[in-house]
Amino acid sequence: MKDKQYPEIVSAIVLTVVAVLLVNPFHLWMPNMAHMAILAAVVVAFGVFAVFVLRERVGDEREDVHRMFAGRVAYLSGALVLIVAIVVESIAGSLDPWLVVALLAMVIGKVGAHIYSARYR
Repeated sequence: MKDKQYPEIVSAIVLTVVAVLLVNPFHLWMPNMAHMAILAAVVVAFGVFAVFVLRERVGDEREDVHRMFAGRVAYLSGALVLIVAIVVESIAGSLDPWLVVALLAMVIGKVGAHIYSARYR
């Protein structure tokens, strides 16, 4: 594994931990100021992860470049929609856990595919 992948992995782990805290599965705190602080932390953690997605380098062939760029835009668009939905539902007081699960599946799938590609390609 390359050293360049560690910041991406760490940012994905931080995003996962903060998102789990946002869902509050063990009901450790009341949904008040702490909930809003964790909500802000999720947005910031996603922003950090998005920086690593945008920094990715692509291959030399023109078609691969277009395909990879389209994949990145699609990934970030889907994740942005999920973040907005999480924020809106959290403010409304009824966060659907499936939104968080979908976002985490995208993040973990992205990191897993990147690690697999770097190791076996």
